[in-house]
Amino acid sequence: MKKIGICSDHAGYELKEYLKQVMDEKGISWQDFGTNSTESTDYPDYAHPMANAIEAGEVYPGIGICGSGNGIAMTLNKHQGVRAAISWEPELARLGRAHNDANVLVLPARFISNEEAKKVLEAFLSTPFDGGRHEKRICKIPVR
Repeated sequence: MKKIGICSDHAGYELKEYLKQVMDEKGISWQDFGTNSTESTDYPDYAHPMANAIEAGEVYPGIGICGSGNGIAMTLNKHQGVRAAISWEPELARLGRAHNDANVLVLPARFISNEEAKKVLEAFLSTPFDGGRHEKRICKIPVR
């Protein structure tokens, strides 16, 4: 597995730090695209560099975290090589991977506990894309 990209804004910083520890415990390497504190910041400043690294093949998959998950997901999904899925429970992460070939997990830090986020991450990382009938749908997602 390549390095996993991870980024957050200030609202997601503490959850990001927790998930980095979880990945360390599992022997998973990661690259942190920021932020580096709980000081107020703008999620696009971290989402765009991580999305660029995904598109360049430098990291795969990615994890994006902000307060609701919405802003960082919208930003990430502006990139042609990114399919970011907001997930707050394991089944959503599993379906995002299996049916939508999501390559970025987005977590809503203000609406999920650390333990639940760990379960969501585990589901995301352990689920392969099903392909088959889902492949044609993925191919219909427009690219710039």
